Amino acid sequence: MTVVRINAIQVSPESGDELARRFAARAGAVDHADGFEGFELLRPSDGRDTWLVLTRWRDEASFQAWVSSPAFAHGHRAAAEDARSEAPVATHSELWSYEVVDLASP
Repeated sequence: MTVVRINAIQVSPESGDELARRFAARAGAVDHADGFEGFELLRPSDGRDTWLVLTRWRDEASFQAWVSSPAFAHGHRAAAEDARSEAPVATHSELWSYEVVDLASP
């Protein structure tokens, strides 16, 4: 069953372009992970300050394998180092977890 993970990140309006730049610098880092199905960075267009980082995975095991992988640790360590050397862009974030419902057999 496809699972979706959404990282909801609060970002001030003046920091949005910087958030997008930082994600662009890491683009493709997860593309070859087993079970990875897709990534989207969603910019709010309705006055909200919450950006969404949406990833889709074949199943929970695939997502957990990615989170436990050296590639995940390396990418997030590098992002944390960048954040320490640059001004932070996020004021808060939380991870939301969903499963895609198969409407043919609810």
